[in-house]
Amino acid sequence: MDLRIFPPEDLLQATVKLPLSKSVANRALVIAALTEGGIAPDRLPDCDDTRVFIEALSRCEGRVDCHGCGTALRFLTAFFAATEGADVVIDGNERLRQRPIAALVEALRDCGADIEYAETERFAPLRIRGRRLSGGEIDLDPQMSSQFASALLMVAPTMTSPLRLRLVGEIASEPYIRLTTAMMEAAGAIVDRENMVMVVDHGQEVPREGASITVEPGRYKPFRQEAEADWSAAAFWYEIEALTSGFLSLDTLSEDSKQPDSAAAGLFADLGVVTDFEGEEGFTDLCGSPDLSPRLRHDFSPTPDLVPAAVVTCVMLRIPFRFTGIATLRYKESDRIAALIEELARVGAVIESDADTMSWEGALQPVAELPVFDSHGDHRLAMSLAPVACYIPGIIVRDAEVVDKSYPSFWDDLAAAGFRVEPVETGEA
Repeated sequence: MDLRIFPPEDLLQATVKLPLSKSVANRALVIAALTEGGIAPDRLPDCDDTRVFIEALSRCEGRVDCHGCGTALRFLTAFFAATEGADVVIDGNERLRQRPIAALVEALRDCGADIEYAETERFAPLRIRGRRLSGGEIDLDPQMSSQFASALLMVAPTMTSPLRLRLVGEIASEPYIRLTTAMMEAAGAIVDRENMVMVVDHGQEVPREGASITVEPGRYKPFRQEAEADWSAAAFWYEIEALTSGFLSLDTLSEDSKQPDSAAAGLFADLGVVTDFEGEEGFTDLCGSPDLSPRLRHDFSPTPDLVPAAVVTCVMLRIPFRFTGIATLRYKESDRIAALIEELARVGAVIESDADTMSWEGALQPVAELPVFDSHGDHRLAMSLAPVACYIPGIIVRDAEVVDKSYPSFWDDLAAAGFRVEPVETGEA
């Protein structure tokens, strides 16, 4: 499905009910499945990723299809490895078969897991025969994904002895590990962190060297995790606010959320968006401000999922930027670094990058045709490119259905906010 998008004809004024957080829900589902008498959340996100978890956690044998969900591949690999009697082959689409999993597999094997690579060494599909794991002292390099650590930590209370997880090297998306351990503790797990206190380095919070987390054996207690709105989805509405200076109200968004992408409020303050968490009718209100940073420097290592919205916003507002801490974006649903560079070239931006950096000096080259954006099979890329219509009416986003992975109602919400969203006839794009 390809969509053509036009901006609102009048000043943007809208109230948006955000989807529920899949980061919170998916962790809650795993913890509930590991708990005797576990209580699943009473409200769950209506998205493809969470449906993968619901389906997979209902079985302990046969083929488990994660489709394109990297979170499911990692969390479910640990779950089935720690579930006595499980006998599954866990797999996904072609892109998922290219995404990293070896560091987690080796760490689980060190805990006694029975996991084999079913086809290609170091990648899915995986054959897993579940058993009770042993714990011990494990070294893990979480540089490619914090989900390796989160997956191992969530199953640690079921082990026969304490798990001491030493995090070796740079920790990608460390706030997601904090989210995981906070939810574990709420469900009764005993977690001790060493050197996980954050220190300030060049204006950014980073964990100290030599960080480790110890989880005691035991059992989770039944606990119902409250659902909350998804800050990752909110980032695209912050982007829209930055590009329109309209008036947006976001329903059920929490200022006190432990979701890492709640950092969007501070990030977009530098891009002219003021956040009022005590807005009318209890909503979070966004409004425009003339106070924009003339040049934006930011380390995204704690929150790489905010990069697409930030990059597109800066390009459309002509704000030069230098973004670091983005290396993990190469291993998402697409190579997001390469994809952003390719797609924003369609509006004339020549963005430079290396392994861990993207930068742009603010110049735009002339373009001769209306942009037709490829979503690259990536939900966050499709949603970040849609607001370009605020500056270039009539852009096209191809394969727009990819948003079903995390935010199926995105296009409907965009239309309800006053955008014109039209299907593109075959051959028109």
